[in-house]
Amino acid sequence: MSESLLNGINLDKVLDRFNIFGRYHAISAVCITLSFIYNAIKVTNYIFVAEDIRYSSVLRCADINDTRGVAKESWNVSKVDDTTTLCGVAETCTQWIYDNPDSFVAEFQLACQDWKRTLVGTVHNFGYMIGLIIIGPLSDKFGRKPLAILAGVTSGVCGLAKSFASTYWIYIVFEFLEAAFGEIHSPLFMLAIEMVSTKSRVKYTMICTLGFPIGGVLFPLIYWLISYWRTFLRVLYASGLLFILAFFFLDESPRWHLTKGHIEAAVKILNKAAKINKVEIEESLEMLTYEKDDSSNFTTAITDTFKSRALLKSCLACMVWWIVAVFANYGLSINSVSLNGDKYVNYALSAAVQVPSFVITTCLMDKFNRKVVLMWSFVACGVLCVSQPFIPNNLFWLSILMYMMGKLISCMFSEVIYFFTSELFPTYTRNSMHALCSSVGRIGGIAAPLTPLLMVYWPGLPTLLFGVASLIGGLVTIIVPETGKKPLPDTVLQAEALSNTRQNDFEERQTSSRIMD
Repeated sequence: MSESLLNGINLDKVLDRFNIFGRYHAISAVCITLSFIYNAIKVTNYIFVAEDIRYSSVLRCADINDTRGVAKESWNVSKVDDTTTLCGVAETCTQWIYDNPDSFVAEFQLACQDWKRTLVGTVHNFGYMIGLIIIGPLSDKFGRKPLAILAGVTSGVCGLAKSFASTYWIYIVFEFLEAAFGEIHSPLFMLAIEMVSTKSRVKYTMICTLGFPIGGVLFPLIYWLISYWRTFLRVLYASGLLFILAFFFLDESPRWHLTKGHIEAAVKILNKAAKINKVEIEESLEMLTYEKDDSSNFTTAITDTFKSRALLKSCLACMVWWIVAVFANYGLSINSVSLNGDKYVNYALSAAVQVPSFVITTCLMDKFNRKVVLMWSFVACGVLCVSQPFIPNNLFWLSILMYMMGKLISCMFSEVIYFFTSELFPTYTRNSMHALCSSVGRIGGIAAPLTPLLMVYWPGLPTLLFGVASLIGGLVTIIVPETGKKPLPDTVLQAEALSNTRQNDFEERQTSSRIMD
């Protein structure tokens, strides 16, 4: 499938010359971080846009009479707990009167139809699942940069169209389209991880992904200030159109260019970075070592990857990780607005805990193996989430503390999974395989928005499920090889060599390459 063209200079050795805090990488980091802030808000906007309405005064039927001639205006409720009873009586009501007539639920007449409200998040995650399958392979084929720009602008256009939807089902259609064709995270994450050397990739990528907690904290603040959901969506998605500016500030991944045989393009980018950062490169970059991707298409590349038992096993483990991570992480965020206290503050706290989780994860991954960090974070989150529902009601502060600690640790294993998955597969299918595993993980995302409905049976049931899922994720981690502090594999052979049985072969190849340098 691939032809080895050893020309003498290892890319990692060149990238080691650059300081990730230098001007070139700082500009790229700012662009990617801003993109992740936007992404963090848009992928969870439904949490507040399609939020559950707490009826503080009355919910009344606006129809004059029902089929029995009984005045429906007498069907009202003064407490949210009575809504279920009211909905059971008012089966023939077609229009309700709401305290807030400008809410999403009111404008689309969704009273007594909680399934339609939660369906918004489910459809978004289903669309995201499809989008990952589309964007990932296209990113491997055409590059990280063009797909990120195209997806960003597309998300802006579809999101703006969504804000003008006149009916619920039109809104649902654009919700799906925006999620399916506006997926920017995977190509930008791959760009960040591939533009720096092995020793810097954890630190640099963590800096870029700080956009997620920043976006998570800004989200409730912006929504609280704007309040009207249509205006909020227009402000949010109008910023997506600015992705066209990334064309001038971001460069393609030199590693991607090399796997495509674009030596001149890779050299041009590296020379540009060296000039901006005032770095002297003594070697001739035209002598870069690279593994050319000669795969005819995505299907062939994936088929050849799956012929490897080691990679197939890793892929299955990654799929389980992603399902658990998305289910637990999104689920804990979604259900945080149902905790005691202010919903905006609770959501902001659940997002803010990602900052310490990034710092802790970065330190742990630098010091310990990926497997150790991932396994124990899964187990710790599992224990916290399983225990939290059984905290006595009079100790609500302890309950919220354990909930937020569970959220913090769920962020930790989510971050490790992003790295782990990208490090297990070869360069020419890295984004495709990462996107495939992430796409399957959206099964957890499809289920997560529905979990608040389970609180009818027992308030602690959603959190208990998140904990059990986390424990399963920790168990699966046993079967994958370690990747920490090892060069990113460019071929299937190198990816296979990450396993213990072929580690010596991989290290010998890397040593041989460095000798040639």
